Amino acid sequence: MTRVAAIDCGTNTIKLLIATVTADGLTEDVREARMVRLGQGVDRTGVLAEEALERAFGAIDEFAALIREHGVEKVRFVATSATRDAANASTFTDGVRARLGVAPEVVTGAEEAALSFGGAVRNLRGTPTLPLLVIDIGGGSTELILGDGPMPTSSHSMDIGSVRLHERHLRSDPPTQDEIEACVRDIDAHLDACPVDPAAAGSVVVVGGTAVQLTMGLLELTAYDRTATDHAEFTPDEVDGLLERLLAMTVAERLALAWMHPGRADVIAAGGLILSRILKRSDVESLLVSESDILDGIAWSVRD
Repeated sequence: MTRVAAIDCGTNTIKLLIATVTADGLTEDVREARMVRLGQGVDRTGVLAEEALERAFGAIDEFAALIREHGVEKVRFVATSATRDAANASTFTDGVRARLGVAPEVVTGAEEAALSFGGAVRNLRGTPTLPLLVIDIGGGSTELILGDGPMPTSSHSMDIGSVRLHERHLRSDPPTQDEIEACVRDIDAHLDACPVDPAAAGSVVVVGGTAVQLTMGLLELTAYDRTATDHAEFTPDEVDGLLERLLAMTVAERLALAWMHPGRADVIAAGGLILSRILKRSDVESLLVSESDILDGIAWSVRD
């Protein structure tokens, strides 16, 4: 039995999982997330903004206190898209080490995909039709991971995410039709070059904050409820119906939705477009949402 802390720092969100891991499974003690938008402007400037670093370090200070409180034995801190792309990544690395005593691991897209797949697969109920495609939509990148067992057989990380595409294309409020079409062309170009073909999937599982936020909208929740969102199932048409409504709204109108997190209101439509375009290339009739994701994969990797 090992008490571990898994931290995933992405472009939009930094997340913490403290869990007790045994040979029989993972018992969750703490699961927290903070919207810090670390990747603010990285696609344009190539550096992490000072105010974004301050937000991230504030969240890490909170996580460090929780880690001490729960007597964690092992910590693994994984940093993904934003810190892969930033010229001043060392500033972030030094700040993390000073606060947690561990250096962040700036993982490759392939490593990120394997961790996401492992976290999602261990959580599945029943027997999905194989191959299984896991879609992980982040703020700066999107991973497509295909597998027919506990490990992926192929994966690819695309440099498109909800924050990156929002900043690149959807600049009007609400976005214009020309902006939406430009965003779709960008997504389609990345999918055309992607070696993982969504059409090969027998089942689709989607993980990450974008997926959970869209699920809350599809379920019309008034508050976050993990028991409702985990293993929720929807058709691609239902996703498209919600996306059409979101694209027609201003950010202020999205913020007025009971289920909308303020940290995702501006970028949720870009994330929804990514999911929609991937699903249009698959033959599945429904997709499954999993609340177990890269955090769970990181926790298992510490134990293993």
